[in-house]
Amino acid sequence: MDITEIPVSQDNQGKKKKNKKAKKKSGSQEGNGESGGVETKEEKMEKSEPAFPPTFSVSEIKNKQRRHLMFMKLKQEKRKQKMQIKKKKKKEREALGDKAPPKEVPKTIENQRVYDETTVDPEDEEIAFDEGTDEFSAYFNGLTNPKVLITTSDRPRGRTVRFCEQLATVIPNAHVYYRRGLALKRIIPQCIARNFTYLIVINEDRKVPNGLVLCHLPDGPTAHFKISSVRLRKEMKRRGKDPTEHSPEVILNNFTTRLGHSIGRQFAALFPQDPQFVGRQVATFHNQRDFVFFRFHRYIFKNEKKVGIQELGPRFTLKLRSLQKGTFDSKFGEYEWVLKRHEMDACRRKFHL
Repeated sequence: MDITEIPVSQDNQGKKKKNKKAKKKSGSQEGNGESGGVETKEEKMEKSEPAFPPTFSVSEIKNKQRRHLMFMKLKQEKRKQKMQIKKKKKKEREALGDKAPPKEVPKTIENQRVYDETTVDPEDEEIAFDEGTDEFSAYFNGLTNPKVLITTSDRPRGRTVRFCEQLATVIPNAHVYYRRGLALKRIIPQCIARNFTYLIVINEDRKVPNGLVLCHLPDGPTAHFKISSVRLRKEMKRRGKDPTEHSPEVILNNFTTRLGHSIGRQFAALFPQDPQFVGRQVATFHNQRDFVFFRFHRYIFKNEKKVGIQELGPRFTLKLRSLQKGTFDSKFGEYEWVLKRHEMDACRRKFHL
């Protein structure tokens, strides 16, 4: 075969020479670096460690275990920094002594509450006049004694029945009756004929109490509550003995608005207004962020300064759903206030009670 020689252009020869020169230069630079000194361990670690961007967040780590470890480390660092700042401030306060500035009040939802125009001033003459002429004035003047009927929804389960029985031991002069399928419109006239002043209906869902209707007789008003976190006496740890028949003291906390004031008076009118202090029993309705927490305690005087309390049970939490004028009427009743969750609960710092 004839082999033909292909002539190499001068440009290709020049490129090859340049590549050879570049290789020689790089080899000489590496030799100089090795002779100049060896890289330290810290420099190697810095090169090996990944450099996170300044806007890095732990949630970007995809590995679950590594993400959890990183989160715990960050949490520990923040806690250490917080403790150091706290110790530093404590030392400064001890050094200054009486000249130390007052402690900062922590920001909470309660003290950042949006001001309500209907907030009640207890010294207001208009409020005092309303209290003297409303539906509950006869109870506070001692003219009427409360008599309460407690019933349930149709076919109640054991837990709801036990809750009603225990509630009857808390409220003096309370009677539990089974409903037997009667409508409330038929029950209310019978209650009025038998001189009952209150009707309490406990509703249930899936064998658990979930609603409470509090109807004042004979002319209303009627309040509907959502009930949750019900704990009976057997489910409570370190509870005391069963309550006695003495009339308890009633404590109403944090009912500040006009609506809250009327709800608080409705709760207070359930109990006789002459508490028997011999029994040392207290029923507490504590309003916090529109949730009404009910607790029932017995107190013991240990000495002149110390007082011990013992919870008797039951305990539950109420959330107001509606307040209706007059007795219970789901079709034609006139409502004073109705909870519209998506409108009223949009701001977390605004409360209605």
